[in-house]
Amino acid sequence: MIHEVFAKLSESFVPGTLTQPKSFYFSLGEVKKTVQLSSDSCQVSDGKVVENADCVCKTSPEFFMRIWQDNYRPGMKDFMAGTIKSNNPGALQDFLRSFGKA
Repeated sequence: MIHEVFAKLSESFVPGTLTQPKSFYFSLGEVKKTVQLSSDSCQVSDGKVVENADCVCKTSPEFFMRIWQDNYRPGMKDFMAGTIKSNNPGALQDFLRSFGKA
C-alpha cells in the first residue's frame, strides 16, 4: 500500500504550492524514499538521493498511512513519544499541502 502512495504522488501533486524547492527523505520501516518538490514538479526516488534533505521523516508505514489516508495530523505527543521523528515538522505540513492534504 505504501508503495502505491509514492507511485501516485506525481499525479496528486498541486503545482504552485511551494515557493522554494524542498527535499524530503522518508524512512518508513523498510521503505526509503526521497521526494523532491518545486513549485511545478514532483520527483520521487527510491532510497536517499540527496545528502541533506530539507526534511527527514521517520515513522512506521502504518503511521504514515494513518496520516495520508485517514487525515490524522500528528501532534506534539506523537513527536515526543517518538512515534514520528522529523528534523523539520513544519515542512511536513508543506509536504501535505503540496498534495492537497492539509
